[in-house]
Amino acid sequence: MDAAPSPDTLLLGAAWWSGTGLARGPLPLRDGRIAASPPTAAWRLDLRGHLVFPGLVNAHEHLHVNAVPPLRDGAPFANSYAWIEAFRTHFGVPEVVVALAVPKAIRLRHGALKNLLAGTTCVVHHDPWHPALDATDFPVALLHEFGWSYALGGPDFGPPVQASFAATPPPRPWMIHLAEGTDAIARAELAELDRLGCLAANSVLVHGVGLDAAGIERVIAAGAAVVWCPGSNRRLLGRTLDPRRLCAAGRLLLGSDSRLSGERDLLEELRLALDRHGLTPTQLLRLVTTDAARLLGLTGRGRLQPGAHADLVIVEDRGGDPARNLLECTRGDLRAVVRGGLPCLADPDFASWFEAVRIETVAITLDGRPKLLDRRLADPAVLVLEPGLRATAAAALALAEAG
Repeated sequence: MDAAPSPDTLLLGAAWWSGTGLARGPLPLRDGRIAASPPTAAWRLDLRGHLVFPGLVNAHEHLHVNAVPPLRDGAPFANSYAWIEAFRTHFGVPEVVVALAVPKAIRLRHGALKNLLAGTTCVVHHDPWHPALDATDFPVALLHEFGWSYALGGPDFGPPVQASFAATPPPRPWMIHLAEGTDAIARAELAELDRLGCLAANSVLVHGVGLDAAGIERVIAAGAAVVWCPGSNRRLLGRTLDPRRLCAAGRLLLGSDSRLSGERDLLEELRLALDRHGLTPTQLLRLVTTDAARLLGLTGRGRLQPGAHADLVIVEDRGGDPARNLLECTRGDLRAVVRGGLPCLADPDFASWFEAVRIETVAITLDGRPKLLDRRLADPAVLVLEPGLRATAAAALALAEAG
């Protein structure tokens, strides 16, 4: 996000996540990046009693449909194609018609803000590109250089599978919904993808519920990866894949899908996966930080090290397992979310930080908790789409008067 020139910042007293455990010492932020040494004249922020994590990476989202009411009946479906067919009549439901009448640019910003509120600072939007995504003040960073198709069996929505795969240079990820189901159709898709020549080291397969043990080994042998979306899978299909083998091989990421089928946000996905699928808190945290950055080619993300983007999530240190400290949080528990070294959302006692970097704020409540939000993110047309998010009466009046 663009901002006026602002002083460098030095975070003091906090423990911060190195990628494998906690590190201690000053964390310097300069020009939107983690600096190698403390800036000469930095503004200092005392974060004793806090933990600092990299901003989370959401490996699978459909940003523009997070305010569209989900399909209420029919689940579990045998596969995603059955869900898509059932959804065709859902388009005629009055609430859905109203939701889709909101301009797509507004819906995209809403989906991005939804992610940011939960500590996600980088998102993979698995849909056609839209000019609104290029806005310099877009709430989250996006994966730009990647190829994609929608699915092997349709709908005819995205680029053709083989043409899209062939046009994607090997260092860049190529994504496709695959094996999203529990029936023979879903189980056969991996072999078909391989037959088409589209199973390779840069293939990123979304969902993979229909993969059996042999299929998972086939994915690993190809050097491909799977985006796990457990909330969406449970709601639509009645179950999800066993993530342990893919995680141990370093070939697993985590995505929230969207509220059309999944949980509220990525933080909620993490919280619900905790102690449930055989993965440790550290393994879960890596799925949305270091592993995501590695598998998606996101240089400078997922790890707090010199030169990395200064995208941060700050939480209270409650003791015990540091990763669990974050994964047990709801979005209202987050003390601050930072993008490019600048606070975007924080508790009111961080007001001096916003002032120091010359960011005007709006007073809001998030799930009943008072917060400060960067005013550039407080478009009333976006705020009204997000359940649990409200500008205070005085802030709402000021926003209305500003037009």
